[in-house]
Amino acid sequence: MFLGMREWLILVAHLIVTIIKVATPGGARSVVAESLILKHQLLILNRSRKRAPKLGVIERVLLGLGTLLISPRRLMKVAVVIRPTTLLRFHRALVRRKYRQLFSSRSRGRPGPKGPADELIALILEMKRRNPRWGCPRIASQIADAFGIEIDKDVVRRVLARYYRADPRGEGPSWLTLIAEASDSLWSVDLFRCESITMKSFWVMLVMDIFTRRIVGFGVQPAHIDGVAVCRMFNQVRARQGLPKRLSTDHDPLFRFHRWRANLRVLEIEELKSVPFVPCSHPFVERLIGTVRREYLDQVFFWSGVDLRRKLCRFAAYYNQRRVHAGLGGQTPSERRGMSASRVADLHRFLWRSDCSGLFHTPIAA
Repeated sequence: MFLGMREWLILVAHLIVTIIKVATPGGARSVVAESLILKHQLLILNRSRKRAPKLGVIERVLLGLGTLLISPRRLMKVAVVIRPTTLLRFHRALVRRKYRQLFSSRSRGRPGPKGPADELIALILEMKRRNPRWGCPRIASQIADAFGIEIDKDVVRRVLARYYRADPRGEGPSWLTLIAEASDSLWSVDLFRCESITMKSFWVMLVMDIFTRRIVGFGVQPAHIDGVAVCRMFNQVRARQGLPKRLSTDHDPLFRFHRWRANLRVLEIEELKSVPFVPCSHPFVERLIGTVRREYLDQVFFWSGVDLRRKLCRFAAYYNQRRVHAGLGGQTPSERRGMSASRVADLHRFLWRSDCSGLFHTPIAA
């Protein structure tokens, strides 16, 4: 009688708890799910392999769906007994899934520093599209000069590798940084030859300031020049400008002409000669001549000496005022000379400035 009364009280207690659960929101669903799970466990445990019953796919699905409907506090009381190996395999599967999500190329939530903003990516692509011969260091320096945003050249390289598709018709070498510094008040002079659209030859004298990398000027004369013509070209270039203390030249016979040496003595300029037959001993002006050819003269035509001189003056203005140099720490030759830097532009609001009849495009503040 006492045992029957006890069982009756336990049954009544369970009935009251069940009624309370059913009265709560979602309680009926939880009670039904718990009953089905318990019934399913009994069917599993009544099999021949009572110690470690093997669960099938359908049984796993039913037990998994049932746990979604049961209260978390009751989950431990109705859980199916599992083996340690099953728990270890489940843990290894979770670890593999974690690292697959972290380091998969398709994952959007990868940890670590975030990439550049969409506006910056668009700016890099637009700058490369407008100036296909610019390299990654040049683009990074140009962005730092125009917008005040310090960006590494490797970031530019990764952006271009992922998003930029070059025009198959476009080609050209990348820009290389200059290799050294030089003392102030030292000019370098050299000559090169170019052809007009009518196949007429012209000699061009290029004079640059080594310290600031500034193009001092260009002198243009038709072919078959002599020492007198070289002196005339140099005097035209240095007109209305301060004279250097030293002038670097190579061993061209025109620079050994007695009129040339006499002209330098009158101007009180000391001449420095490069090492014979070693172009690397005259690197800055040789590099600049290559830049003028690749970036400008190979891209345009000219008709006469006057037309060539006018176009070279346009390139000199662009080169000195807006073209940044890695060898100058991202500055322009004008800024290195002491002139004020251009106003920093806003990445969300800026304009494009065109130079040399649209051959070069640089961003500026709006």
